[in-house]
Amino acid sequence: MTATDQVQVVTPKSKNGHMAHFGYVLRENPVTLLAFLLFAFFILSALFAEYLVPYDPLASDASDVLNPPSFDHWFGTDALGRDVFSRVMVATRLDLLIALSAVSLSFVVGSVLGAAAGYWGGKLDMVMSRLLDTIMAFPIFVLAMGIVAALGNTIENIIYATAIINVPFYARLVRAEVNIRRDAGFVHAAKLSGNSDLRVLAMHIFPNTLPPMMVQISLNLGWAILNAAGLSFIGLGVRPPTPEWGIMVAEGANFIVSGEWWLALFPGLWLMLAVFTFNLLGDGLRDLVDPRQRS
Repeated sequence: MTATDQVQVVTPKSKNGHMAHFGYVLRENPVTLLAFLLFAFFILSALFAEYLVPYDPLASDASDVLNPPSFDHWFGTDALGRDVFSRVMVATRLDLLIALSAVSLSFVVGSVLGAAAGYWGGKLDMVMSRLLDTIMAFPIFVLAMGIVAALGNTIENIIYATAIINVPFYARLVRAEVNIRRDAGFVHAAKLSGNSDLRVLAMHIFPNTLPPMMVQISLNLGWAILNAAGLSFIGLGVRPPTPEWGIMVAEGANFIVSGEWWLALFPGLWLMLAVFTFNLLGDGLRDLVDPRQRS
């Protein structure tokens, strides 16, 4: 066999390596498979729900008020005659948008701060540590309330507030992981090969921090959804009549005593299922990015 033939045999395996590893992770852990299926369901709901739901989530009907679940309205109707199922499904996009945007922003900012502090240390590490301690001194939900109350309850400010309270989690985690590895043998080898400090940090050290970061990301996604729903529940989040799980739970809570249980049950159930999904997703994401898990 010639050298050219050997290259042609090896190349397809390298192209399919990531997909093969993904399939291996799903086969080995049924819980991870369930988590990815639920995650896919929420993503598809966020993308296509508004085109598939049977009713306009904002359309009210005075003749169809507070009807219990039925074949016409699977989750019943609310006090304005709006279809609860349509509102719950359409609200998925907004809640996921807030959670994903906030966690992405906090991941980037926290990773940069933590990596710089862990690698170079010194005064930079001291200043960053004191700043993070200040943020974490406040209860996270109370801090989010204060930020949104000061800036105004818009979707952008909810994202910023949620991102700010999550930055310390990533910064501390990355700082610890980078600090452990900055004097490792492979780091010295990379420097001796002519790589700059930034390249060594970005290409050799930071990828090794990703497995524990994936677990933190999945947890923070659940917390971000709960935080957004909590702010909406107390009136500091998304404004009505926009479909959002926290608002729907708050509106439905007023009718539980009178027997209209479905108004709060179904949005609360979707909220719980989303948080449950992201909590389960962490182990699978860690296995996907961990080089030691690759065969």
